[in-house]
Amino acid sequence: MNRVATVFISLTALFLVPFTLSGASVALIRITEDLDTTLAATQWVVNGYSATFAGFMLVTGSLADRYGRRRTFLAGVASFSVCALVSAVVTDIVLLDLARALAGIGAAATVTGASAMLAQVFTGAARTRIFGLFGATIGLGLAFGPTLAGLLMESFGWRSTFGLPGAIGLIALAFFRFLPDFRSAPGNAATGRMDWAGTTTFTLALMLLILVFVEGPELGWTSPLVLLALLGAVVLFPLFIRIERRAADPLLDLRLLTSSRFLGLCAANIAIVAVFGPLVVYLPSYFMSTQPVTAAQAGALVILLTGPMLVVPILCGMVTRWVSPSVQVIAALVLVGAGAAWFAATEEYAGPLLLMGVGIAIATGLLDGLAVSSMPAEQSGMAAGLFNTTKLTGETLGIAVIGAVLAARTSGTLAGPEYPAAMDLSLWVLGALCVGVAVLVAVLFRLSERQPVAASIGERDHSASVSSADS
Repeated sequence: MNRVATVFISLTALFLVPFTLSGASVALIRITEDLDTTLAATQWVVNGYSATFAGFMLVTGSLADRYGRRRTFLAGVASFSVCALVSAVVTDIVLLDLARALAGIGAAATVTGASAMLAQVFTGAARTRIFGLFGATIGLGLAFGPTLAGLLMESFGWRSTFGLPGAIGLIALAFFRFLPDFRSAPGNAATGRMDWAGTTTFTLALMLLILVFVEGPELGWTSPLVLLALLGAVVLFPLFIRIERRAADPLLDLRLLTSSRFLGLCAANIAIVAVFGPLVVYLPSYFMSTQPVTAAQAGALVILLTGPMLVVPILCGMVTRWVSPSVQVIAALVLVGAGAAWFAATEEYAGPLLLMGVGIAIATGLLDGLAVSSMPAEQSGMAAGLFNTTKLTGETLGIAVIGAVLAARTSGTLAGPEYPAAMDLSLWVLGALCVGVAVLVAVLFRLSERQPVAASIGERDHSASVSSADS
């Protein structure tokens, strides 16, 4: 095992995963024109990828714990890369949407496998630094996706925004021998039988919920498809909880949800990505509509939002000796909320985007490491899967809902004089969400100080094993 190679390979693959999400946003209009389809159908290039990415995150995290971190990571990178290359050559929007949805499953395995590997290889302060890089890499992929994709699209066409990441992913696979092959220790519950009942119900429930929010604004909230999907989600989520309570080796250890700190981190995560995701996806078209710029220049303007990720996450790790990570997380939410309100209230965009960018960068550099470290090491894959599921679900719903609002108010063109007012309305709502979640997170963090649940989980598991041995 080579630690440096493990970090390099993991972060390279991680960069590609969000890059194809944000990069695709620049190409939406071009894809619509080239494939002679509608904007609603083309939006599934982004929504389908995000939906499966979120829907399979918890499943792949559990697979990583049971069948090996490296195996899950490699399978994810392979499937992601192949589907990206397929996306680069298809000529039908349905096939493109399908390839992107399958790529999202590979992306989920890539992220959970990588995070579980890194959590096992590094400990203590080193783990904190590595997960700072982990979060920053994902953020940079989202951040510079529009810029790089704009340059690729103007030079080689929109297909290159999928073909290049696919090729790089396959090259990364060639160095798999440098990766550690950690599996659960003998006797660990994670080596037990896979909870397929829980896997099926959870994935279906989450996918149906996402479908409700993606298609609701387009088809109408009372359409048969939307109502049926909502009913399915309402039935399946309680069924999933019931299955997990009875399972010997559950997909999700429900005790994770008793940790106030973990719940607070998940809430902060959702709020941050619910702002960041829609902005990264729709700011390029917004700037192309409101400013005399090309696709590449519009992508470059998004750096005002994403640029702080180059520096701020590193600074956050340095100042933790003076300012606790908990305080930094709450401050990040307040900054993002204030920046969103500033953008909506004025015609200025540089200052508001920079302010939101700083807040997002603070959260990006801290949240992943804090979430994984808040749980026992043997549950790192499960914790990473659940945490990233909340992240991707928040991002997917944010992109879908804000995209539907923008499309509805611009008559499906993402252009015209109504676009600025539609964006302002969206940012008022997102800003209020961040401020409200900041208050909620502060309360949950305070409650967590009374009972460190991660430790109690470990103590209960240890007690159970001792009792079993004594008997």
